[in-house]
Amino acid sequence: MKLPSLVKSGSPTAPAAAAPLPAPWTEDRLAWLALSLTSGLGPRRILQAVEKLDSPARIFQLALTELESLNFPAAAVRFVAEGKARAEAEEEWKRVYAEGGSLLTYSDDDYPERLKEIYDAPPVLWIRGDRSLLARPSLAVIGTRHPTPYGAGMAEMLSRDLSHRGLVILSGMARGIDSAAHKGALAAKAPTIAVWGTGIDVIYPKENKSLAEQILLGGGAIVSEYRLGTYPAPANFPRRNRILSGISVGVLVVEAGETSGTRVTARCALEQNRDVFAVPGNVTSKTAWGPNTLIKQGARLVATWEDVWEDLPSQVRIQLEEQLAAESGSAGAGGSASNPPASASLVQDLPLVPNENLVLQALHQDEALQLDEIMEKLEPELTSSEVFTALFELELTGRIRQLPGKNYVRSF
Repeated sequence: MKLPSLVKSGSPTAPAAAAPLPAPWTEDRLAWLALSLTSGLGPRRILQAVEKLDSPARIFQLALTELESLNFPAAAVRFVAEGKARAEAEEEWKRVYAEGGSLLTYSDDDYPERLKEIYDAPPVLWIRGDRSLLARPSLAVIGTRHPTPYGAGMAEMLSRDLSHRGLVILSGMARGIDSAAHKGALAAKAPTIAVWGTGIDVIYPKENKSLAEQILLGGGAIVSEYRLGTYPAPANFPRRNRILSGISVGVLVVEAGETSGTRVTARCALEQNRDVFAVPGNVTSKTAWGPNTLIKQGARLVATWEDVWEDLPSQVRIQLEEQLAAESGSAGAGGSASNPPASASLVQDLPLVPNENLVLQALHQDEALQLDEIMEKLEPELTSSEVFTALFELELTGRIRQLPGKNYVRSF
């Protein structure tokens, strides 16, 4: 499954010599791309090689012995020396820009400064959507692919609340917590960034095609360090995680098991000196092991958006407050940007009638109840029609959520 207007990439072919490269190409930017497409060269080796040169473009002018002095593998030396790296870069450049994508190289002015701080920053990022979002303060929200209703609800609620306050929500668009985080940001009508472990033209998982489209339509971005047509190899995702934490000011873990890949991202965040936040979970749940362990190790316990906000670096809070003030001025009296709700979450502070209160008290955050179970539980006090009416009103105000199979959970 692919995003509209981006096609799967096949084996690179030699570019037509007469076809010009689309703007905004430069020799330096093309050199970064050529090195990234050269097999056997990882991010760190590329960055170290470019540090030894006056400019990245010099790589195209080096003799064989000079390339060997950069500690490149023999196959990589031949690939660059024979002009194959440049030819492949030109072809990839044309495909990306012809299909509406863009490329962000390490030496570009808008390459995110936070990402440059990490040990092995990607030399090139493939981007679909608004690349300027990468420079804005963002928070990575991550967790298990198999969340409880409580975990999915918390991820969505916190992402929505923090999006209302200017933080860009970042995640990997995987099943579970990642998807819930993106949906929370979209519910706040805020842009969100998805960092993929595939090419930006290969959607994974396939069922998230609609979510990918919503992210782009909502002014967000899809980012990858992999060329067009890259399929979801298992090794890609642990590598992708360093980008998630590297771009962000912090990482929020909602639910994760003992062997979850979320631990890799949390470890990356600690190594990159990023703040780590965690939502506590039920100690009897396997998915609570990750966040609860992180909290014991010093991660900030998070129950509401304020817990994240209060722990953000002061310069980040100032930047976000200034951004909200600017949006307030442009929105005018009718705008809502300046006055995000005290809790933009799934709950509205409206009074409950007695029937609604009884139904709400019968539901839980971490355990779904089927409609028949709810009716049986409340049978002495409410009729079936009264339960139906209360469920409808509670769902309308966001206090509860309906899951497939007529199952219901509390939103907080």
